[in-house]
Amino acid sequence: MGTELRLLGPVELRVGGRVVEVGHARQRCVLAVLLVEANRVVTMEQLLDRVWADRLPRKARLVASNYVSRLRQVLAGEIAIVRRGGGYVLEVAPEAVDLLHFRHLVRQARTADDAQALMLLDEATWLWRGEPLAGLNTPWSAAVRVGLERERTAARLDRVEVALRCGRHTEMLPELFALTDQEELDERVAGQFMLALHRAGRTTDALAHYRQLRVRLIEQLGTEPGTALQDLHHRILDTDPALTQPAAATTGAAVHSGTAAKAKLVPRQLPAAPRWFAGREGELARLDEELALDDPGPCGPRSPSVVISAVGGAGGIGKTWLVLAWAHRNVERFPDGQLFVDLRGFSPAAEPMSPAVAVRGFLDALGVDPARMPSDLDAQAALYRSLVADRRMLVVLDNAATADQVVMLLPGSPACTVLVTGRTGLASLIDRYGARHLRLDALTRAEARTLLSARLGTARVAAEPDSVEDLVERCGGHPLALAIAARNAATHPAVSLAEVSTELREHGLEMFDHDTDPTASLPAVLSWSLRRLTDAQRTAFGLLGIAPGPDITLPAAAALAGLPAVAARRVLSALEEASLLERRPGGRYAMHDLVRVYAAGTAGELPADVREAALVRVLDFYLHTAHAADRLLDPHRHLLQAPDPPMAGVDPQPLDDADSAMAWLEAEHTTLLASQNAAVNLGRHEVVWHLARSLDTFHLRQGHLHEALAVWRAAVGAAAHLPNSATRSRAHRFLGRVCSRLGLHEEAEGQLDRALGLAERDQDLVERAHTHLTFAVAHERRNEDSQALHHARQALDLYRAVGNQEWEADALNLVGWYAARLGELDTAREHCHAALALHRRHNHLDGEAATLDSLGYIAHRSGDHRQAVSDYRRAAAIFRSLGAAYEVANTLDGAGHPHAALGQPDLACAVWREALELYREQGRDADAERVRGQLDGLTRARTAHKAVVASRSLRAQRSSG
Repeated sequence: MGTELRLLGPVELRVGGRVVEVGHARQRCVLAVLLVEANRVVTMEQLLDRVWADRLPRKARLVASNYVSRLRQVLAGEIAIVRRGGGYVLEVAPEAVDLLHFRHLVRQARTADDAQALMLLDEATWLWRGEPLAGLNTPWSAAVRVGLERERTAARLDRVEVALRCGRHTEMLPELFALTDQEELDERVAGQFMLALHRAGRTTDALAHYRQLRVRLIEQLGTEPGTALQDLHHRILDTDPALTQPAAATTGAAVHSGTAAKAKLVPRQLPAAPRWFAGREGELARLDEELALDDPGPCGPRSPSVVISAVGGAGGIGKTWLVLAWAHRNVERFPDGQLFVDLRGFSPAAEPMSPAVAVRGFLDALGVDPARMPSDLDAQAALYRSLVADRRMLVVLDNAATADQVVMLLPGSPACTVLVTGRTGLASLIDRYGARHLRLDALTRAEARTLLSARLGTARVAAEPDSVEDLVERCGGHPLALAIAARNAATHPAVSLAEVSTELREHGLEMFDHDTDPTASLPAVLSWSLRRLTDAQRTAFGLLGIAPGPDITLPAAAALAGLPAVAARRVLSALEEASLLERRPGGRYAMHDLVRVYAAGTAGELPADVREAALVRVLDFYLHTAHAADRLLDPHRHLLQAPDPPMAGVDPQPLDDADSAMAWLEAEHTTLLASQNAAVNLGRHEVVWHLARSLDTFHLRQGHLHEALAVWRAAVGAAAHLPNSATRSRAHRFLGRVCSRLGLHEEAEGQLDRALGLAERDQDLVERAHTHLTFAVAHERRNEDSQALHHARQALDLYRAVGNQEWEADALNLVGWYAARLGELDTAREHCHAALALHRRHNHLDGEAATLDSLGYIAHRSGDHRQAVSDYRRAAAIFRSLGAAYEVANTLDGAGHPHAALGQPDLACAVWREALELYREQGRDADAERVRGQLDGLTRARTAHKAVVASRSLRAQRSSG
């Protein structure tokens, strides 16, 4: 196969059967202009007008010349673009251009006998791959497109007319149905349709169509049908025997007997290719590969079984679009015809199409005479398989609800290829027939932008890039949602895309609805998926729409639905099978954003107490699992008041150790934050408080300070509604601690003052001690070390008074730390060694690591840099084992200084670079900037040192010389 240039679809260059990239849309437009006028001169003025119209670029002639030069490079070989007569000529053999070849075939057909004409017109029809010049959006391309569509329609009508003369009226009926919808007032189409219906034994339908057309002509044009159509009407009424051709009966009998007549019938039932199709190149390639695996080729046998590809996905995700786009791209691979049926598995109709109706439709398309049709369904299916045996055919079974709908329509011949679409997984097709499953998900952002550009034009999309991004975000890459949004924008060209996006933001799923056409309504399309669900499954679907967080696991879903785990798994599997839920790695289940919005809407139909009870259960699940995780991360953490026991029907997720606890918290972090918000909305104040407390260790170790700030602000609000005043004091204290870490010093001081005031009022020694310790750290962050030491000493005295050695160890460490910062190194060392002994006695790893960090600082300040490096290294190792990234960063920051003092600049740079990376990840900009300065200073010092060494070496060389 040589070089092919295609216009009857997207503008394409193919070499050896493979698409060669031509360039961007403007360059493809230049190629299209030259192709439409192939072998004729296109002047520079014509080229500029057709490509740019009145929006010429600067130095337009030079730009156009550059485009032509690039095309010459791409087309180098059999095709040339030459300069001639003040313009350009694309010199090419006519058969290499699909448009020229199409026109040549149509001209030949008009002078050939009927059999030859039909072959020529069939070949001409196969050249079309969709909308001509697809992807180009200029006034010239729009005008050319209209003209080419007229040529296409005329050729189709010629083909139908010849086919009717050959007695192929039954085969032509599906195409005539489509043409009648497309050309409502075309009397030539109406005459062909009436004649085909009459010959197929459907005279009543033929006469009814005439009456309907006559009414439309009178109402819309004020005229009666023409003489020719009136004459045909009268002949049908008179049952004129000349209208019934003997060839029709002969053909049907031959088909029924399985003789050679079946080879003459080539059904072309594919609906038109989707006009606005973009992306899906990976999926199209997958379908190509699946066909290629079983394509016989010149040297190899075909697989012994029929090739079946099952395309699955949610409603409106683009399954039919994908299959039709692929089918039209590959129609030449199926010269014996293409069968198509919409099985209506999910449609406005109450019931899916039965296999019996579908088989009968295929037999009609294959030319079986109704009078000779077997009455038994199994016999009809056997006849269908006989008719397609050894024929290179494509069978498209669209919108299947169950495998039972499909099985009877599967050919027995390996020469056929079957494409099935459905929202369910059709697992038995995969198990029993080896179908290859291809699941469709949302479009990528790039594909979504391409779709909007194709529908709205590149200029409009390029003019509002931010609004386009927002539209893509609002639609979540869902093809039907994007198509609806694009339709709204296209039908209101004066409205900005920003306004369209704002409407989507304000009105949500309502903007994707359609009052009169359910197939153009996303809520309606999604609703059809619910019809086959049980009540329990529909309830679970609605509850999943209002569950906190972006996704959910099986244990959480069981709590939400109030079901045992086994029953919950079955429900989730059913929703996944219906393409309403997607299973993701790690046993997580998620919905597309728009499906989730729809699900939340269906939840509104449930009783309020059912919704609230479900949310309370799932919040209880998250709270108790988070509480257990926190206890595993820090078993020494003081929790004066644990949550109430889990409610009936709630089984917290088992966690084995600190590693599994950390992994669970990381995976559920977003959901836990959403759960606290849900608890706020429900007025579940205890849950709000306990979730904040249970997340605290995780937040501090991971450096999630902004998230910690949000949960503790919510907890302060919730604590005001709780009876225990110690809870209010703690909430203010924890919020003050986070504010201090974030540099919100005024707010931190205010929160800690409130905490201390409440603790003193209640004579709560423990809470007073905790607050003094937090005050100490807050003063340190303001470089107020004397005040920090004062608060640390007060905390130490109070902890000793209540007799808690673990807390005493924390205070000892802080007294030592602040003493060291103030230069009191002996005092500092004494207190920190006492703290280290207590922490090790109680196996408190957090405290041990913090104290080793303090001792590293003290050793460095004392000039014992090797001991400092050793202490820092042990502290960092423990913090890493605990997953305390926040403290790891602090310790690495400190460790760089003794390395530098020991003349180990490479080691100092290594630890500071890691600290810098952690600071940046944690959003600690001031710390990151400080370490960046330390690294820069170290680099300058090394450079200066190298210069001194080099200078000394040079002097030594000179003196020795």
